[in-house]
Amino acid sequence: MVSIHPLRRFPKIVFSALFLAACVSVAHAQFELPALNTPPSGEHHVGKIIWADLVTPDLSAAEKFYGGLFGWTFQRTHAGTSDYSVAMLDGRPIGGFFEKPIQAGQHKQPYWLTFIAVREVGAAMRVALAHGGKMVAGPRTYPQRGEQAVLSDPEGAVFAVLASSSGDPPDYLAAPGDWIWSSLMSKDAGAAAAFYQQVFGYDVFDMEAADGLEHLTLSSDDYARASVNSFSGTARRYSHWLNFVRVGNVTDAAAKAVAMGGRVLVEPRADRAGGMLAVVADPTGAPFGLMDWDASETKTEPK
Repeated sequence: MVSIHPLRRFPKIVFSALFLAACVSVAHAQFELPALNTPPSGEHHVGKIIWADLVTPDLSAAEKFYGGLFGWTFQRTHAGTSDYSVAMLDGRPIGGFFEKPIQAGQHKQPYWLTFIAVREVGAAMRVALAHGGKMVAGPRTYPQRGEQAVLSDPEGAVFAVLASSSGDPPDYLAAPGDWIWSSLMSKDAGAAAAFYQQVFGYDVFDMEAADGLEHLTLSSDDYARASVNSFSGTARRYSHWLNFVRVGNVTDAAAKAVAMGGRVLVEPRADRAGGMLAVVADPTGAPFGLMDWDASETKTEPK
């Protein structure tokens, strides 16, 4: 994923409980995961969002939906009784699909798990736990991938840390079909930003907003990495990470998602930078964002 304009901010949305058991399962399965970079690079960007895993009850349906929507192709691997599919864009791995059935009577929602780059998983874990985070799935090492672990922040938003053994992807402008931005929706944006600043060493910047709520930008290496946004209203909401894919036309992509069995959660709308964004769900309910991008916009952090 790449960094984009720091003044983008995103609308509120309500989600159900996270699929925590599946996060544990995918973190512990002995899959053969691909390297992030081939050949390996010497780049390391702590705080950069570098991977995303979809936990889904129907792997084949997920491949059909996302492949049709974004042009992704897939490579499957099997471990024990579990299946995992690596999503590829132009031959480059950008994410994974982990199949985890939902048992009858369970009220759990399929979900995209966000991976954030670190140099040392153990060090990041210790800082997170010392500042109110919790362990969801302990460290596991994959020969080609590196070491990863799954945590939750003090509000319960789940995320993963990954120390890539092949280096982190460079900061480039995402092509259509690639991840371009991530947003943390939080009950208390200031407190949440402070937690992630402790763990990843982010610079934190205020974003101007007319809604009276707190909207912050997380930056590292002079690039805006993600936004942290406070919920509005008093309705019960779950803090969560939301990842956005770059598309050529948000309205057309949202309509295509619906035609393929998905649904629109947040209708296409203009964002602060003059582009468009929307939030949709795949046919099983996993939410993600759509965003277009003007290549003339800056990726650098605010000054």
